[in-house]
Formats: sequence, C-alpha cells, structure tokens
Amino acid sequence: MTRLEEIKPLASQRCFLSDETQQVAFAKVVAEAIETLEDTSFIVLLKGDLGVGKTTFARGFIQASGFDGVVKSPTYTLVEPYPISNDRMCYHFDLYRLADPEELEFTGARDYFNEKDICLVEWPEKAEGFLPPADWICEFSHHEQGRNLLVSALTDKGEKIMLHVFANYRL
Repeated sequence: MTRLEEIKPLASQRCFLSDETQQVAFAKVVAEAIETLEDTSFIVLLKGDLGVGKTTFARGFIQASGFDGVVKSPTYTLVEPYPISNDRMCYHFDLYRLADPEELEFTGARDYFNEKDICLVEWPEKAEGFLPPADWICEFSHHEQGRNLLVSALTDKGEKIMLHVFANYRL
C-alpha cells in the first residue's frame, strides 16, 4: 500500500487563509464545486497539526453542502454522518484517537466510502492502508497571520474540481 507521503499529485495549488471566515468561505467554494459532480463520490483527506483548521473546513463544507444543523466534531465517535444536497451523505471522520487502523473496520467505514457520497477524513495517516484512494489531500499549516493550505489533486476528478475551485475562489 502506498504511503500518503509517497503519492504523486496530478496538480497542486497553494493558498493563504487569513482567518476562520476565509477557511469557511473556501470550504463553501469547494462544496459548491463538488456538488456539480452529481452521483459520484469524492474523498478529501484533511492533514495538519491540532488546531490548524481541519474541523473548521469540514464544518464549513458540510453546512455549505446543505446540512442545516449543528456539525459536531467526531473525535470520540470517529465518524458523523450528515445528509446533504442531491440525496447524498457527507461522512466526517476524525481518526485522531484511532489506536489501530483496523479499528476503522469496526465503524463500518467500507460502507461509507461508496459511489455517491462525500467523505472528509481528518488524520488520515492514522488509517493508512485502510482508506480507499482519495481525490484530494488538503494540508493545513500554521502561519503567524492565518493558515497556509496546500491542495493536492490525486485523481482526474480531483483535478477538475481543483481547477474550478481556484478559478472561482477570491480572497
């Protein structure tokens, strides 16, 4: 199985997000772009240190995708399901507390990674070898005045969405 660090992206883009408002705005543009895919899945791996904005991105994405409730962090449950637009689900994983990658099997995760739903996975390195191939990797890092974000497209579908997002996202 290929390690996350060894994956060669088809394309990458960097951006700077100065605050939480910009993180949520970026997540909204991503959600809108992915919504255009209709009836196809999309997997986003969210990487970065504690407190860097992975859950903020996920919350913004889920709410922009049509969920009209409170978005909880799945730190203790490992996964939270959210009904979103186009009769889809968004599964938000937080694998920080995963002690062994095999634990992911017990959550029924294989059923969540299907042909039409969206999966956002925080701390994907905790489940290497058990996750299906992703469309995007979003790597957040601290900057003294905000957050740096590196988005890597790993599939043709991911590259198409990346081009759409960065053509439509304005700071």
